[in-house]
Amino acid sequence: MKQLTFLLFTFFSFSCLLSAQKTLPNVNVKTLDGKTVNLKEYAAQTGKTIIIDFWATWCSPCKKELDEIAELYPDWQKDYNVELLAITIDNQRALPKVPGIVETKGWEYTIFAGNEEEMRSAFNFQTIPQTLVADKNGNIVFEHNGYVPGDEVELEKVVAKAAGK
Repeated sequence: MKQLTFLLFTFFSFSCLLSAQKTLPNVNVKTLDGKTVNLKEYAAQTGKTIIIDFWATWCSPCKKELDEIAELYPDWQKDYNVELLAITIDNQRALPKVPGIVETKGWEYTIFAGNEEEMRSAFNFQTIPQTLVADKNGNIVFEHNGYVPGDEVELEKVVAKAAGK
């Protein structure tokens, strides 16, 4: 009987662990004009599926990924009610380059700046680009690091599913 009780307890504990959802962390980022924004609160207020893409000015794959998504993004906004938050983890010395790059590239994303150490810790990632998708309830439903051409196609499938389409 003790073994059966132990097995049932173990099974229940394991299934609870599997069903636990990872949610957007309560972390602050800054707008390019220096205003502090709580990321979790911001995402909750939009009522949208959120794509978060961590990038930096020195990261070529990051910029390639954001360039490829830029072509699809207007359709995604219309079809899936999605918002992309491009969060740069550039240091204070490189941060002044960000507005120029965003303008030159024509990225229509919401741009935030985050402290690299804080972002890596809060979102538990090592390399960039790091892309994640959160549903309208703030549950993280997808995480991916790196970029190869075609990743945006998979990302669209995830976004569509998160948006209930």
